[in-house]
Amino acid sequence: MKAQGENILITDDEAGLRESLKDLLTIEGYTVAVTANGVEAINKLQTDQFDVALLDIKMPKIDGFEVLRYIQQNCPFTQPIMLTGLIDVKLAVEAIRLGAYDYITKPYSSDELLKVIRRAIERKNLMMQNEVMKSELQRLAGSTEIVGESDSFKKVLRLAAKVAPTESSVLIRGHSGTGKELVAKFIYQNSLRADKPFVALNCASISDTLIESELFGHEKGAFTDAVKQKQGLVEIANGGTLFLDEVGDISMAIQPKILRFIQEGEYRRVGGNTVLHSDVRIISATNKRLESEVAAGKFREDLLYRLNVITLELPPLKERRDDIPRLAQWFIQKKMKTKVEKTLSSDAIDMLTNYDWPGNVRELENVIERAAILSQGDVIEAKDLALPHRTMVASGGNSGDNSRVGKLIPMKEVEREHYLKVLNTLNWNKSQAAKVLGVSLKTLYTKIQQFQLKETS
Repeated sequence: MKAQGENILITDDEAGLRESLKDLLTIEGYTVAVTANGVEAINKLQTDQFDVALLDIKMPKIDGFEVLRYIQQNCPFTQPIMLTGLIDVKLAVEAIRLGAYDYITKPYSSDELLKVIRRAIERKNLMMQNEVMKSELQRLAGSTEIVGESDSFKKVLRLAAKVAPTESSVLIRGHSGTGKELVAKFIYQNSLRADKPFVALNCASISDTLIESELFGHEKGAFTDAVKQKQGLVEIANGGTLFLDEVGDISMAIQPKILRFIQEGEYRRVGGNTVLHSDVRIISATNKRLESEVAAGKFREDLLYRLNVITLELPPLKERRDDIPRLAQWFIQKKMKTKVEKTLSSDAIDMLTNYDWPGNVRELENVIERAAILSQGDVIEAKDLALPHRTMVASGGNSGDNSRVGKLIPMKEVEREHYLKVLNTLNWNKSQAAKVLGVSLKTLYTKIQQFQLKETS
């Protein structure tokens, strides 16, 4: 089976061996770089990324062991394979103890070498997948299945399916909780990069001082807590897809560096001077109108143009009410681990369908989860649904309070009232309120400040 363009570094002081290895691996479909000694190898490793490094052990000045140590400290995903003569097998075994993947004794057969290289690449891919899973486990623990049959939602999915096989950057816009990350993963899974990593970063959940390090990595000693070199997400996602969620929250100080990366594929680790390269497709998402952010001087216009080559607009849940019963039942069946399989009563479905869902699908999921856990019996009734203010529901009858929904007042006043009622209902437990509203804690604090909300004793 032909290789898929993986990068291999060959380091050997024998010119004939270097060239024969290069010819063999190039024919097999690998991208090959050759260096004649350890100094050249380290220089090459500083600028390019390699899946496998074939290292001769005995070389003048800097030998294979020194290059191996450099790889262990600076290129944790690169798999070193040591090349050695029969009399140096003990040295090769020592190299494996120090972190080499394997060793090959000279002379060796082409089949033996190719088998070891393929196994090393498989190990490298597993290491990268594990790194991605560790960073994304909490955020992506749920299913990525998309549920929705409404016309407005299917229109978005048709466009997403059309752009998925391209290399174009995609900007997904929609209110918090509408499923922007699910659509991003749908595009990734139907793209030509589906066999490569999908790495996500929520830009709203990371401080401005850390986001650059998270994206581009940092060198050892770059700042107080940088006790070792760290690879950034753009490096982990090389060949795959990078999803920037809430991209509108990235500070103006970081935006030029992201723009340069999108344009040139170039970046520097924090604290480093070496220009590195990575090939990723960018999918981004935001709940902001970035055009307004540009007008306010909070977002670069040239970065916006780079991000929104294709724009997808996700409708809020209140504009796809036909999907609400289906979504609610899906959450019960697929996500709620209860002993008895539960269903929704017709009154409960009416209440869910007629509620405006300011927190969108995420709020619906949280309401259903709570109802499934706390309801008695196998039927979830309307009384089991902990909606913040049921009087706002169209099917809820007369409004006994001073609800202003439907009145001729600005939408911001309705939003302010909703945030305040949710906070009061939950005794100002901000973590719970953010979950119910389907927003991040950062967004909730911003709204509290924006609307000047205060807790009443």
